Amino acid sequence: MEALFQSWALVLASEMGDKTQLLALVLALRFKRPWTIMFGILVATLLNHALASVAGSWIASLVSEGVLRLVLAATFFAFALWILIPDKMDGVPPDKGEKVSAFWTTVVLFFMAEMGDKTQLATLALGAKFQMPLAVTVGTTLGMLVADGLAVFFGEKLTAMVPMKIIRIVSSLLFGLFGVGILIG
Repeated sequence: MEALFQSWALVLASEMGDKTQLLALVLALRFKRPWTIMFGILVATLLNHALASVAGSWIASLVSEGVLRLVLAATFFAFALWILIPDKMDGVPPDKGEKVSAFWTTVVLFFMAEMGDKTQLATLALGAKFQMPLAVTVGTTLGMLVADGLAVFFGEKLTAMVPMKIIRIVSSLLFGLFGVGILIG
């Protein structure tokens, strides 16, 4: 349960203001099909994060516990700094004139946008920390769905209530605390 909860909390925090959350907002505005967009996010995230959490577990089996602890702590401290840098969406969805599926557009764009993204790398690190790929994948996927669901369903209203700078600072502190917890634990 700890692996699921920590995975959920970290990805939820790190996804706030992330480029994939911005992508979720743009896709929701573009297609006007929020449930289809959410299903596409679910499929893409399950695939992407399952690969990352399995890879993290595998990597953890190759190194000593001491080395793993230092690498994971350093990784979470790096995320704490990285999350302070605002994301901008790298790509844009298809032109309005194109006939495309909202579902497949979301799956492909989300899967690609997550490659090398901080939430995918956090999933890899969590997979290494807990060595429980299923719990980590479920937790990180739920975190993505909550954060991106906020963008899909509430979009601009949410960012008007809570400034992204505050969200990034709180998220950064959360990653830093997880890094300290790994060193102490």
